[in-house]
Amino acid sequence: MQKIKTVDEYIDQFPENVQEILLKIRQIIIKNAPDATEEIAYGMPAYKLNKKPLVYFAGFSKHIGFYAVPSGHAAFAAELSEYKGGKGSVQFPLTQPVPFDLIEKIVIFRVKENRTLKQ
Repeated sequence: MQKIKTVDEYIDQFPENVQEILLKIRQIIIKNAPDATEEIAYGMPAYKLNKKPLVYFAGFSKHIGFYAVPSGHAAFAAELSEYKGGKGSVQFPLTQPVPFDLIEKIVIFRVKENRTLKQ
């Protein structure tokens, strides 16, 4: 198995319905963080702003993982409470509509937060 080097390669490995979701999440991130760098880290798409982690996402067989480091999840704990997750992760089941509006709010929050961090 070849090591995935780009986000395009990462997304292309999934079935079409999952690809559509991953592409939409990617578009949300790029729209709201156009200066972020895109890479593969920890085996998944990762975005950094000001050389600091912004958000990550990942596809799985039954869910989409979204990782906004702990602060992004803590700030939206009430909205994320209906989903399975941990301190810095949330799982959006593929059997339910993905809350793209919520993902966008979290990305916007993380962009503002990241820009205020000292470099």
